[in-house]
Amino acid sequence: MYNVVISGTGLYTPANSISNDELVESFNTYVHRFNSENAAAIEAGEIQPLPESSSAFIEKASGIRSRYVTDKAGILDPERMVPRIPERSNNEWSILCEMSVKAAEEALARAGKTAADIDGVIVACSNLQRAYPAIAIEVQAALGIKGFGFDMNVACSSATFGIQNAVNSIKLGQARAILMVNPEICTGHMNFRDRDSHFIFGDACTAVIIEREDLATSEHQWEVLSTKLVTEFSNNIRNNFGFLNRAAEEHMNDPDKLFIQEGRKVFKEVCPMVAELIGEHLGENGIAVESVKRFWLHQANLNMNHLIVRKLLGRDASEDEAPVILDTYANTSSAGSVIAFHKHQDDLPSGSLGVLSSFGAGYSIGSVILRKR
Repeated sequence: MYNVVISGTGLYTPANSISNDELVESFNTYVHRFNSENAAAIEAGEIQPLPESSSAFIEKASGIRSRYVTDKAGILDPERMVPRIPERSNNEWSILCEMSVKAAEEALARAGKTAADIDGVIVACSNLQRAYPAIAIEVQAALGIKGFGFDMNVACSSATFGIQNAVNSIKLGQARAILMVNPEICTGHMNFRDRDSHFIFGDACTAVIIEREDLATSEHQWEVLSTKLVTEFSNNIRNNFGFLNRAAEEHMNDPDKLFIQEGRKVFKEVCPMVAELIGEHLGENGIAVESVKRFWLHQANLNMNHLIVRKLLGRDASEDEAPVILDTYANTSSAGSVIAFHKHQDDLPSGSLGVLSSFGAGYSIGSVILRKR
């Protein structure tokens, strides 16, 4: 059994960003047009008028101020309100592969590794571009990595579940090092015409190098002390898009083929589950909650994160204790907690304890306890 460290992280961010004001302008233009075109039916009580959105509403509900996106023009076009991402030929690298490679290159550089040092690739994300071949095998080929690759999806918890898979493989001697990447084009499954969710997601990709401690040479090493996962079935966050949709074509364009959620139920049910799991996980490892210097939490909703840490600490956490990237990145699904970790780790001294945690559809929750070397 080998000890395992995270020795490098990487981040790819699209060039385009959309502010709340820009998003609201596009949404409200669509709303005005819809209400005008359906004025008679609305007056007759046959349909309900669509309500406007506002930047103040978005920030109060989520803490989000802007988001990076793969395509800005298509999203902001009131006639379209869907990102425009042209298909590529089978002889070109896919867009998820391209994102993964860019994030992986930074992670490899921080870890002081090359493709020859990596024995496996895990692509762990919410929204896979295709059924097969696995995106991970494509990333493996693009980077020139030998060994194995596979895709996995546990929604927003995919990164922590991917880390545990990598850690277990390395502990058992099945690999020296594994690249785990989280390419998320969340705007692709967004309903930008739904007031309650049109602002939630952004696009990004993160990468993590997990390797044997005795082989690590990086200046950015975090020992993986323990991992803990839990899942519990819930319909409150759902996306029913899949290959069987074509077998029931009368429902192919129903709203549930995009992201849908019961936000209030998710808030009420998930927050205590996350706090309980992290608390139990720390207790099982003999670690007092107060000794944790930093919580890198899933970046879905600022109010959720505040409540989770408050339940753990018995007080409000400082931004230093629970850093936020949600305001500029929005919810990037599996990439969110890793973005927080990537951007807010280097300032901590050796010996510092931290918890990387993700939570989302499933419900699925993951907790990774780390100690800086």
